Amino acid sequence: MTEEAIFRSANMVLVQVYMASEIARDCVWVLGEMGSIEFLDLNEGVNSFQRAFVEETRRLDNTERQLRYLEGVMREQGVEEPQGAYGGAYGGAARQPSRDLEELMRRTPQTTSEMDAVVKAVAEYEQGVREMAETYRGLEKRQQGLQEERSVLEGTRKYFETRMSYDGYRDGDDGSSDRNSTDRFTISSNDSLLTQEERAEGFGPDDVGLHDLEAAPSTGAGPMPRESSVNILGTAMGVVCGTIETDKFAILERILWRTLRGNLYMARVEIETPVVDFDTGDEQRRCIFAVFTHGGGLVARSRAVAESLGGRVVEVPGSHRAYAVAVHGVNGKLADVQRVLAGTAERLAVELKEVAGQLADWRAAVARDKAVYAAMNRFDYDPARRCLVAEGWMPRGDVGTARAALVDVADRRGVDIAPVVSVVDSHLTPPTFFRTNKFTAAFQAIVDAYGIASYREINPGLPAIVTFPFMFAIMFGDMGHGLILTLAAACLCLAESAIARQPHRGEIFDMAYSGRYVLLLMGLFSIFTGFLYSDLFSRPVTLFASRWAYPAGFKEGQTVSATQTGVYPIGLDWAWHSAENTLLFANSYKMKLSILMGFIHMSYSLQLSLANFRFFKSRVDIIGNYIPGFLFMHCIFGYLCLTIVYKWCVDWIGLKRVAPSLLNMLINMFLAPGTVDHKLYPGQGPVQLALLAVALVCVPWLLLYKPLALRRAHNHSVALGYSEVLSGPSEASSLASSHSHYSSLRPSESESHVLSPSNSLSPSNSHSSSFSHPPPPPFNFADIMVNQVIYTIEFCLNCVSHTASYLRLWALSLAHNQLSSVLWNMTLRNSFVAYSERGFWGCIIVVLLFALWFVLTVAVLVCMEGTSAMLHSLRLHWVEAMSKHFQGEGYKYTPFSFYHLLTSDDDS
Repeated sequence: MTEEAIFRSANMVLVQVYMASEIARDCVWVLGEMGSIEFLDLNEGVNSFQRAFVEETRRLDNTERQLRYLEGVMREQGVEEPQGAYGGAYGGAARQPSRDLEELMRRTPQTTSEMDAVVKAVAEYEQGVREMAETYRGLEKRQQGLQEERSVLEGTRKYFETRMSYDGYRDGDDGSSDRNSTDRFTISSNDSLLTQEERAEGFGPDDVGLHDLEAAPSTGAGPMPRESSVNILGTAMGVVCGTIETDKFAILERILWRTLRGNLYMARVEIETPVVDFDTGDEQRRCIFAVFTHGGGLVARSRAVAESLGGRVVEVPGSHRAYAVAVHGVNGKLADVQRVLAGTAERLAVELKEVAGQLADWRAAVARDKAVYAAMNRFDYDPARRCLVAEGWMPRGDVGTARAALVDVADRRGVDIAPVVSVVDSHLTPPTFFRTNKFTAAFQAIVDAYGIASYREINPGLPAIVTFPFMFAIMFGDMGHGLILTLAAACLCLAESAIARQPHRGEIFDMAYSGRYVLLLMGLFSIFTGFLYSDLFSRPVTLFASRWAYPAGFKEGQTVSATQTGVYPIGLDWAWHSAENTLLFANSYKMKLSILMGFIHMSYSLQLSLANFRFFKSRVDIIGNYIPGFLFMHCIFGYLCLTIVYKWCVDWIGLKRVAPSLLNMLINMFLAPGTVDHKLYPGQGPVQLALLAVALVCVPWLLLYKPLALRRAHNHSVALGYSEVLSGPSEASSLASSHSHYSSLRPSESESHVLSPSNSLSPSNSHSSSFSHPPPPPFNFADIMVNQVIYTIEFCLNCVSHTASYLRLWALSLAHNQLSSVLWNMTLRNSFVAYSERGFWGCIIVVLLFALWFVLTVAVLVCMEGTSAMLHSLRLHWVEAMSKHFQGEGYKYTPFSFYHLLTSDDDS
């Protein structure tokens, strides 16, 4: 890993690649394995459906659709796919990008014949699985229909047996033979189909429910209605029975009531087991309905209404023998369907297992080949040389490897014309590329979430590796809580390989896993700061003898003062934890420590801006922005930090003086310059007056120098007669083009200057705008002045607000310590009593309170407080520190890489 890819982004170059048409696919394949080039689109003006390789892309799109269908059927049937090595969308077919030439030579591209075989195999499996799946679904629908028909027969049998009584049989038999149409049924009531007991209890027709029907005893006598009709009280009534969705029963009832003008009676029985709607895949509740009405026309109308609402109408037999035959027939059909369904499911499972073993390889092959053709659609075609021309960004150090790898492809294919890789000059702003590994990737992601660094700008992610967990630890400092966080992060780091192979980790867990090394450093730094605070679960750490001695023989309740006998070896003396004035001391110490840490952090970040200005040779920014900003900040807040350290170093008790207030000193420094009521050191008044004068001078310096210098440079170039359009951008126009001090183009501008493929290849006309120089924006002094006024106001105000913002280090550290102390006192401290007071129950109370304390410690102090401290540390880096040097006007480098494609969770 080179320095340029860590401290600054990699040195990128724009390359043009000329490759013969017959080996273009293999060349792009090798570049995808290398993962070092970001192709530019040379066909921006061409519709996506009119590009050269749209047919190949459509064919692979269809294959991907077939693979998604096979995956869906596998999920429905519960067939699991073996997980790949990386656990990404395309499994174990992913290989790490390689820049080693020998390794690239061993990775042979997949031939078109092999890809055709994959496409053919997928199509055959998809067709076979689709046919079996459709057959299986049809059998399931048939099975469900038969089950509903059997439920209707059973429900109506119970209904008629429990709701009707019979006068007897005309021929005197036992009811096992068919009755003629004169069989008569009598109802126990003239106005409803109720039993005498139900009528006596006041039930009405709307009170009949499933528990009423099923709980009633079966009489076991009498025939069933014949031909879906009954003869009740001398009146022939038709019966329409079937099933319908429970939610639609009320609709059916209302429609039939209006359609039949109330000339009907309806019954309803719920089906306990929900059924699946095969069209939507959702479960639905259904019920059995029975409609009694007069006349064939009303029966037909009832049937039509029920079927229009998605109901299933079932013919009810008219006698016990016909009922038995119907039930036997339904059971036989159901058994046959279930037997065929089991065989179909078995054959489908065997087919899907064969698919599951090859699905990851198929998916990877299709995705890579599709990505290759998508990249080739960005290329331009040179008809004169019968070759494809590609342009893209590549790290300068990888150009040689790419050139050798493409030449090897031509040699293996026996092509006489080897691919040509040439570096071209360009006015375009290159993408920003920082090389990362599994340790630095999370820290880089923290910075990239705020903004992508401008090209060749110093990478804020490098110092964040130390400063981010350290700022967190100042707020979170506790040895015990840091140890819990460290152990959790260490488990994630040790099991990273196993966790990476898991396909579905959950969003929250995946965030913790991605930042496992950030969590590890946060825990380690918290242990360190907790050691300095002498804090372990809010309890003091007595590693060394205290350097404070209390007088002997003092009584309980008496206020005494300890005498300092020396200096504690490291960190805070643990005796402060038991002192009455511990909170006053901790507040004073941590507040001043926060100011010091904030000033050091911002001052360090300000030095990074100087490094950027020097690297980009921006002399006007060094003189006009850095120097006055540095002086302004250090004359006020740097002086404050020096007085804090000086006040700590003086023995005010030995001098028998009251330590002066630094807050009052800073206020009077502006309100009463030169006047000091309580001197901190001799000559304090003149020193403060001089510092204040320098700070005030820096404000107009910061405001006026850069605009006036740019206008002077512009006037000088105009006086010399130079045309900025012909000679290229001058310092004035380039620096004044935006608020950025050293960035020339934004990503959108760099993309908009690529020419269309209509340009032909010639020494004077490239396939892109790499050699063209668009005119810089016109010099506008008013815009520059307004931008500088805004910058000056923001900088001066931010020096105050950002310094105050670092006081959150003190506030959160104090809150964390106090909350931890309260939790200890409210739980474990109450459990530690003498055994003689509570006996055996005291042991149980200790265990229970320890469990409560531990759960609350992990949930509240580690997870919730840890998240809060992490977000505050994030804010201090994004706003307070990075605002001093970070431009963030770049765009991310996204190379064409098979590894990134196959390990991505997106299916795009």
